[in-house]
Amino acid sequence: MPDIISPIDGQPTYHFDLLSHDEVAARLELAAATSRGWRDSLVEERVALCHRMLSAYATRADENAKEITRMMGKPLAQARGEFEGTMVERVEMLCEIAPESLAEEVLPQKEGFRRFIRHDPVGIVLDIAAWNYPLAIAVNVIVPAVLAGNAVLIKHATQTALVADQFERAFLEAGAPDGLVQAMPMDHATTGRLIRSRTLGYVSFTGSVRGGHEIYRAVADENFIQAGMELGGKDPALVLEDADIAFAAENLVDGAFYNAGQSCCGIERIYVCESIFDDFVDAYVALARRYTIGDPLEDTTTLGPLVDEGAADFVRGQVAAAVAAGARQLVGDGDFDLPDRSRCYLGPQVLVDVNHSMALMREETFGPAIGIARIANESEGIALMNDSEFGLTASIWSGDFERASRLAEDVEAGTVFANRCDYLDPALAWTGVKNSGFGCSLSTLGFHSFTRPKSYHLREQSI
Repeated sequence: MPDIISPIDGQPTYHFDLLSHDEVAARLELAAATSRGWRDSLVEERVALCHRMLSAYATRADENAKEITRMMGKPLAQARGEFEGTMVERVEMLCEIAPESLAEEVLPQKEGFRRFIRHDPVGIVLDIAAWNYPLAIAVNVIVPAVLAGNAVLIKHATQTALVADQFERAFLEAGAPDGLVQAMPMDHATTGRLIRSRTLGYVSFTGSVRGGHEIYRAVADENFIQAGMELGGKDPALVLEDADIAFAAENLVDGAFYNAGQSCCGIERIYVCESIFDDFVDAYVALARRYTIGDPLEDTTTLGPLVDEGAADFVRGQVAAAVAAGARQLVGDGDFDLPDRSRCYLGPQVLVDVNHSMALMREETFGPAIGIARIANESEGIALMNDSEFGLTASIWSGDFERASRLAEDVEAGTVFANRCDYLDPALAWTGVKNSGFGCSLSTLGFHSFTRPKSYHLREQSI
């Protein structure tokens, strides 16, 4: 019976049971039987179910949010907002576009023939979801997979394992057939055996680059199925000399430190043109020092603990190494009153005089630390943005919309923002390049991951 250790105080806060081999087999058999019936349902029925699921989840939203906060340390207001804002927005958008996205593609008429392409469900989808946005990350897979006619198995990260139960309960309370959406608390070995079992139609993984390689090897071992990987990120921002300094600073502080910097598309490095560098840094530092670090269950807390002591120590190590290599730290733990309930609490860390010889500017940090580098011009900025093994999102800050649009074409990332950051628009494809992974979720294109095209070439024969 694994424990979930809360970063709030370093103590066990919840327990859960891992499935035995026989229990995994039984849930898999149920999912297979349910998926065969669900594939014949109308898209309108699936849409109605997902709307009812939202309503069912809402009845327990506050209870669920407190559970999430205790498990992984997100401030309670942010945990509530992950459902009320992010999850609701994504489900409603996916439900809106599902009928058109999943409709048959009818080819132009050809005498004597009927030709069309259907988007058949893949059967059973395994979602291996991460802990940092336990609702948003999971819903990106669960809802479009269900809308496409599949059954879904949720293997949530150990730190937020109970979120899988939240989803399963909400679907059952909404009237979903037994086995349509099931929690699958499994260890790594059991998960690997399931992936190799040749019973799945698609595997989605959100996590580390190393974990992505392990999952992809397991998928390739015995299967010819698709997989989607959302892996690491080192998302950059470029602040040009014509940017609104106050606006850029405010948004980039939030982009770096929201959820204690534990965001897949959070800002982890900033490049600022020489002529506005000092003014931008002054504004940034002033805003960074306004955070209140504390118990995330308290309303006054604006920045909670990192997920565990190892994550916090990793950030401390990157910052210390950068300072030893010549960086200057302008904001650090000394600027805040940190709780002593666990070693997971860390204040915003703001450094300048940084360069790409430092891990802080090249390796994923996944915590509340940011390096701000001075650049001579836009060309240098674009080159540094692309000087990374990652490519999830990037943002450009400029008062010249056409200039930002032009520069965006040269940025190597799955999503490029202008004057915005750290946001997923569910109408747009969510994808990455390089070590940020591959595959696509959200948008009309996201449904393709959970379906396979089947062509119908029907010839009329007169008698």
